[in-house]
Amino acid sequence: MRIDLHTHSHVSDGTEPPADVVAAAKAAGLDVLALTDHDQTAGWAEAAEAAVALGVGLVPGIEISCKTDEGISVHLLGYLHDPTHPGLLEEINKARDARVHRARRMVSLLSEDYPVDWELVSRHAVPGATIGRPHIADALVTAGVVSTRSEAFAHVLTARSRYYVGHYAVDPVTAIKLVRDAGGVPVFAHPVASERGRVVGPETFEAMIGAGLLGVEIDHRDNPPAGRDYLRRLAADHGLIVTGSSDYHGTGKPNRLGENTTSPQMLARILEAGTGSAPVNMPPL
Repeated sequence: MRIDLHTHSHVSDGTEPPADVVAAAKAAGLDVLALTDHDQTAGWAEAAEAAVALGVGLVPGIEISCKTDEGISVHLLGYLHDPTHPGLLEEINKARDARVHRARRMVSLLSEDYPVDWELVSRHAVPGATIGRPHIADALVTAGVVSTRSEAFAHVLTARSRYYVGHYAVDPVTAIKLVRDAGGVPVFAHPVASERGRVVGPETFEAMIGAGLLGVEIDHRDNPPAGRDYLRRLAADHGLIVTGSSDYHGTGKPNRLGENTTSPQMLARILEAGTGSAPVNMPPL
Protein backbone atom coordinates (compact mmCIF):
# COMPACT_ATOMS: atom_id res chain seq x y z
CA MET A 1 0.00 0.00 0.00
CA ARG A 2 1.36 3.45 -0.98
CA ILE A 3 0.50 6.31 1.38
CA ASP A 4 1.55 9.96 1.01
CA LEU A 5 0.50 12.19 3.91
CA HIS A 6 1.68 15.67 2.86
CA THR A 7 0.24 17.40 -0.23
CA HIS A 8 -0.93 20.88 -1.18
CA SER A 9 -3.57 22.22 -3.56
CA HIS A 10 -4.15 25.70 -4.93
CA VAL A 11 -6.22 26.41 -1.82
CA SER A 12 -2.81 27.28 -0.35
CA ASP A 13 0.39 27.26 -2.41
CA GLY A 14 -0.02 24.25 -4.67
CA THR A 15 -0.79 24.75 -8.35
CA GLU A 16 -3.71 22.31 -8.78
CA PRO A 17 -7.30 22.20 -7.50
CA PRO A 18 -7.91 19.65 -4.70
CA ALA A 19 -9.68 17.25 -7.08
CA ASP A 20 -6.71 17.35 -9.44
CA VAL A 21 -4.33 16.56 -6.58
CA VAL A 22 -6.42 13.45 -5.84
CA ALA A 23 -6.43 12.53 -9.52
CA ALA A 24 -2.64 12.97 -9.67
CA ALA A 25 -2.32 10.72 -6.62
CA LYS A 26 -4.41 8.06 -8.36
CA ALA A 27 -2.24 8.33 -11.48
CA ALA A 28 0.89 8.04 -9.34
CA GLY A 29 -0.35 4.74 -7.89
CA LEU A 30 -1.15 6.03 -4.41
CA ASP A 31 -3.75 4.27 -2.31
CA VAL A 32 -4.07 7.00 0.33
CA LEU A 33 -3.13 10.67 0.48
CA ALA A 34 -3.59 13.51 2.94
CA LEU A 35 -4.46 17.03 1.81
CA THR A 36 -2.56 19.40 4.09
CA ASP A 37 -2.91 22.94 2.78
CA HIS A 38 -1.24 25.74 4.71
CA ASP A 39 -3.58 27.17 7.37
CA GLN A 40 -6.58 26.06 5.29
CA THR A 41 -9.20 23.30 5.19
CA ALA A 42 -11.30 24.78 2.37
CA GLY A 43 -10.17 22.03 -0.03
CA TRP A 44 -11.44 19.12 2.04
CA ALA A 45 -14.91 18.78 0.48
CA GLU A 46 -13.69 18.85 -3.13
CA ALA A 47 -10.90 16.40 -2.34
CA ALA A 48 -13.32 14.06 -0.55
CA GLU A 49 -15.68 13.99 -3.52
CA ALA A 50 -12.81 13.18 -5.87
CA ALA A 51 -11.45 10.52 -3.51
CA VAL A 52 -14.77 8.66 -3.52
CA ALA A 53 -15.13 8.97 -7.29
CA LEU A 54 -11.59 7.77 -8.00
CA GLY A 55 -11.27 5.12 -5.31
CA VAL A 56 -8.49 6.80 -3.33
CA GLY A 57 -8.32 7.05 0.46
CA LEU A 58 -8.18 10.59 1.86
CA VAL A 59 -6.96 11.81 5.25
CA PRO A 60 -8.17 15.40 5.82
CA GLY A 61 -5.35 17.52 7.20
CA ILE A 62 -3.66 20.89 7.48
CA GLU A 63 -0.17 22.37 7.76
CA ILE A 64 -0.02 25.04 10.46
CA SER A 65 2.58 27.81 10.36
CA CYS A 66 4.32 28.09 13.73
CA LYS A 67 7.26 30.01 15.16
CA THR A 68 9.27 29.53 18.36
CA ASP A 69 10.27 32.32 20.75
CA GLU A 70 13.69 32.23 19.07
CA GLY A 71 12.08 32.99 15.72
CA ILE A 72 12.56 29.50 14.27
CA SER A 73 9.90 28.47 11.78
CA VAL A 74 8.08 25.21 12.57
CA HIS A 75 5.53 23.54 10.29
CA LEU A 76 3.02 21.36 12.08
CA LEU A 77 0.90 18.84 10.21
CA GLY A 78 -2.48 18.12 11.75
CA TYR A 79 -4.62 15.17 10.71
CA LEU A 80 -8.31 14.45 11.33
CA HIS A 81 -8.96 17.50 13.50
CA ASP A 82 -12.29 19.29 13.84
CA PRO A 83 -12.03 22.19 11.35
CA THR A 84 -14.60 24.21 13.33
CA HIS A 85 -12.73 24.08 16.65
CA PRO A 86 -12.87 27.73 17.86
CA GLY A 87 -9.39 28.03 19.36
CA LEU A 88 -7.57 26.39 16.48
CA LEU A 89 -9.66 28.25 13.91
CA GLU A 90 -8.80 31.57 15.56
CA GLU A 91 -5.06 30.89 15.32
CA ILE A 92 -5.30 29.69 11.74
CA ASN A 93 -7.22 32.81 10.72
CA LYS A 94 -4.67 35.04 12.45
CA ALA A 95 -1.87 33.30 10.55
CA ARG A 96 -3.70 33.67 7.22
CA ASP A 97 -4.33 37.36 7.81
CA ALA A 98 -0.69 37.87 8.79
CA ARG A 99 0.44 36.16 5.58
CA VAL A 100 -1.59 38.62 3.51
CA HIS A 101 -0.14 41.67 5.30
CA ARG A 102 3.35 40.20 4.97
CA ALA A 103 2.86 39.44 1.29
CA ARG A 104 1.62 42.97 0.60
CA ARG A 105 4.69 44.45 2.31
CA MET A 106 7.05 42.18 0.39
CA VAL A 107 5.41 43.07 -2.91
CA SER A 108 5.73 46.74 -2.06
CA LEU A 109 9.46 46.30 -1.47
CA LEU A 110 9.92 44.18 -4.59
CA SER A 111 8.08 46.71 -6.75
CA GLU A 112 10.90 49.17 -6.10
CA ASP A 113 13.24 46.97 -8.16
CA TYR A 114 11.09 44.56 -10.20
CA PRO A 115 7.97 44.80 -12.41
CA VAL A 116 5.58 43.18 -9.93
CA ASP A 117 2.58 44.53 -8.04
CA TRP A 118 -0.26 43.19 -5.90
CA GLU A 119 -2.58 42.76 -8.87
CA LEU A 120 -0.06 40.48 -10.58
CA VAL A 121 0.47 38.41 -7.42
CA SER A 122 -3.30 38.09 -6.86
CA ARG A 123 -3.70 36.61 -10.35
CA HIS A 124 -1.63 33.63 -9.18
CA ALA A 125 -3.90 32.75 -6.23
CA VAL A 126 -7.47 31.46 -6.37
CA PRO A 127 -10.07 33.40 -4.34
CA GLY A 128 -9.77 32.55 -0.65
CA ALA A 129 -6.33 30.95 -0.99
CA THR A 130 -3.67 31.49 1.66
CA ILE A 131 -1.40 34.04 -0.06
CA GLY A 132 2.29 33.52 0.52
CA ARG A 133 5.75 33.71 -0.97
CA PRO A 134 5.00 30.99 -3.57
CA HIS A 135 2.42 33.25 -5.20
CA ILE A 136 4.93 36.10 -5.24
CA ALA A 137 7.43 33.69 -6.79
CA ASP A 138 4.93 32.82 -9.51
CA ALA A 139 4.46 36.52 -10.21
CA LEU A 140 8.23 36.94 -10.52
CA VAL A 141 8.26 34.08 -13.04
CA THR A 142 5.46 35.71 -15.03
CA ALA A 143 7.36 39.01 -14.97
CA GLY A 144 10.46 37.28 -16.34
CA VAL A 145 12.58 38.04 -13.29
CA VAL A 146 13.29 34.34 -12.63
CA SER A 147 12.59 31.09 -14.47
CA THR A 148 11.07 29.00 -11.66
CA ARG A 149 9.68 29.19 -8.14
CA SER A 150 12.80 27.47 -6.88
CA GLU A 151 15.00 30.14 -8.42
CA ALA A 152 12.87 32.86 -6.82
CA PHE A 153 13.23 31.29 -3.38
CA ALA A 154 16.96 30.73 -3.83
CA HIS A 155 17.65 34.36 -4.66
CA VAL A 156 14.97 37.05 -4.54
CA LEU A 157 12.71 35.63 -1.81
CA THR A 158 15.27 34.06 0.50
CA ALA A 159 15.03 34.97 4.18
CA ARG A 160 18.38 36.74 3.74
CA SER A 161 16.98 39.05 1.07
CA ARG A 162 16.16 42.68 1.77
CA TYR A 163 12.65 41.95 0.48
CA TYR A 164 11.92 39.36 3.15
CA VAL A 165 9.30 40.21 5.79
CA GLY A 166 8.38 38.03 8.76
CA HIS A 167 4.82 37.30 9.86
CA TYR A 168 2.86 36.20 12.92
CA ALA A 169 2.77 32.47 13.64
CA VAL A 170 1.54 30.59 16.68
CA ASP A 171 4.01 28.95 19.07
CA PRO A 172 4.31 25.23 18.17
CA VAL A 173 3.55 24.09 21.72
CA THR A 174 0.28 26.04 21.67
CA ALA A 175 -0.54 24.72 18.20
CA ILE A 176 0.02 21.12 19.30
CA LYS A 177 -2.32 21.55 22.25
CA LEU A 178 -4.98 23.11 20.02
CA VAL A 179 -4.74 20.30 17.45
CA ARG A 180 -5.09 17.72 20.23
CA ASP A 181 -8.05 19.65 21.73
CA ALA A 182 -9.64 19.58 18.26
CA GLY A 183 -9.31 15.78 18.14
CA GLY A 184 -6.42 15.92 15.68
CA VAL A 185 -3.07 14.19 15.33
CA PRO A 186 -0.09 16.63 15.35
CA VAL A 187 3.00 15.60 13.37
CA PHE A 188 6.16 17.72 13.06
CA ALA A 189 6.79 18.36 9.34
CA HIS A 190 10.38 18.05 7.98
CA PRO A 191 11.88 18.85 11.42
CA VAL A 192 15.57 18.93 10.42
CA ALA A 193 15.29 20.64 7.03
CA SER A 194 18.32 22.82 7.72
CA GLU A 195 18.57 24.08 4.14
CA ARG A 196 15.30 25.95 4.76
CA GLY A 197 16.73 27.80 7.75
CA ARG A 198 17.36 27.25 11.44
CA VAL A 199 15.89 24.11 13.01
CA VAL A 200 14.77 23.55 16.58
CA GLY A 201 17.02 22.00 19.19
CA PRO A 202 16.38 19.16 21.66
CA GLU A 203 14.76 21.41 24.29
CA THR A 204 12.07 22.59 21.89
CA PHE A 205 11.52 19.03 20.67
CA GLU A 206 11.04 17.87 24.26
CA ALA A 207 8.58 20.70 24.92
CA MET A 208 6.60 19.78 21.82
CA ILE A 209 6.49 16.12 22.81
CA GLY A 210 5.43 17.12 26.30
CA ALA A 211 2.60 19.19 24.82
CA GLY A 212 1.24 16.17 22.95
CA LEU A 213 3.19 15.86 19.69
CA LEU A 214 2.31 12.42 18.29
CA GLY A 215 4.54 12.06 15.26
CA VAL A 216 7.48 13.20 13.13
CA GLU A 217 7.79 13.37 9.36
CA ILE A 218 11.14 11.67 8.77
CA ASP A 219 11.26 10.53 5.15
CA HIS A 220 11.10 13.91 3.40
CA ARG A 221 13.52 15.13 0.75
CA ASP A 222 14.54 18.15 2.87
CA ASN A 223 15.60 16.05 5.88
CA PRO A 224 19.30 15.15 5.43
CA PRO A 225 20.39 11.52 6.12
CA ALA A 226 22.08 12.26 9.45
CA GLY A 227 19.00 14.17 10.55
CA ARG A 228 16.75 11.26 9.65
CA ASP A 229 18.86 8.95 11.82
CA TYR A 230 18.50 11.38 14.72
CA LEU A 231 14.74 11.56 14.21
CA ARG A 232 14.40 7.77 14.14
CA ARG A 233 16.18 7.52 17.47
CA LEU A 234 13.97 10.26 18.90
CA ALA A 235 10.82 8.59 17.61
CA ALA A 236 11.85 5.24 19.06
CA ASP A 237 12.66 6.79 22.45
CA HIS A 238 9.28 8.51 22.68
CA GLY A 239 7.04 6.08 20.79
CA LEU A 240 6.20 8.63 18.10
CA ILE A 241 4.40 7.95 14.85
CA VAL A 242 6.83 8.03 11.90
CA THR A 243 5.69 9.34 8.53
CA GLY A 244 7.17 9.82 5.07
CA SER A 245 5.72 11.97 2.32
CA SER A 246 6.29 14.10 -0.75
CA ASP A 247 5.18 17.62 0.26
CA TYR A 248 3.68 17.80 -3.24
CA HIS A 249 2.85 21.24 -4.67
CA GLY A 250 1.99 20.35 -8.27
CA THR A 251 4.31 22.23 -10.62
CA GLY A 252 5.25 24.63 -7.81
CA LYS A 253 8.02 22.36 -6.51
CA PRO A 254 10.04 19.45 -7.92
CA ASN A 255 8.60 17.14 -5.23
CA ARG A 256 6.78 14.15 -6.76
CA LEU A 257 3.81 12.30 -5.30
CA GLY A 258 4.85 9.10 -3.56
CA GLU A 259 8.58 9.89 -3.55
CA ASN A 260 8.42 9.10 0.18
CA THR A 261 5.64 7.15 1.84
CA THR A 262 4.16 6.16 5.20
CA SER A 263 3.62 2.57 6.31
CA PRO A 264 0.08 1.21 6.78
CA GLN A 265 0.93 0.52 10.43
CA MET A 266 1.72 4.18 11.07
CA LEU A 267 -1.38 5.34 9.20
CA ALA A 268 -3.43 2.98 11.40
CA ARG A 269 -2.05 4.78 14.48
CA ILE A 270 -3.07 8.14 13.02
CA LEU A 271 -6.57 6.89 12.24
CA GLU A 272 -6.92 5.49 15.75
CA ALA A 273 -5.78 8.74 17.40
CA GLY A 274 -7.77 11.18 15.24
CA THR A 275 -11.30 11.85 16.44
CA GLY A 276 -12.13 15.34 15.17
CA SER A 277 -13.02 14.40 11.59
CA ALA A 278 -13.29 11.21 9.57
CA PRO A 279 -11.10 9.75 6.84
CA VAL A 280 -12.70 9.27 3.45
CA ASN A 281 -12.91 6.05 1.44
CA MET A 282 -10.19 4.41 3.50
CA PRO A 283 -9.03 0.99 2.24
CA PRO A 284 -8.41 -1.86 4.68
CA LEU A 285 -4.99 -1.50 6.31
